[in-house]
Amino acid sequence: MERTAVNPVEWSLELGFNQGELVSGQTRTLYCSGQTSMGKDGRPEHEGDMAAQLALSLDNLEAVLAEAGMGLSDLVRLNVYTTDVDALFPHYGVLAGRLGAAGAAPATTMLGVVRLAVPGQLVELEGTAVA
Repeated sequence: MERTAVNPVEWSLELGFNQGELVSGQTRTLYCSGQTSMGKDGRPEHEGDMAAQLALSLDNLEAVLAEAGMGLSDLVRLNVYTTDVDALFPHYGVLAGRLGAAGAAPATTMLGVVRLAVPGQLVELEGTAVA
């Protein structure tokens, strides 16, 4: 498999994401459902705490990837949904830092939404990985 970053402009690199990623050759693709700050028991955790919800959402996404024999470095697409974009930005470095440490810069979209499926959830991460 070969991955090629597609960046007709370079400002996104400073924010930790590529404008696009071209994947060619023999691959496995994993489409991950949105991951929120749900505990192993299926109950929401960290109500009202954006930083903690973001960290647990990322842990949960990483667990799905690991179960498929993949990691954050295999992410080619990441959608970030949040009920409060302004509240997420001060904590976005946690996400960008973990992705950067894994050598990942997936094409990313952040969307502000009215609410998520589970009341009290502030952020949800949905990814596509290719290995």
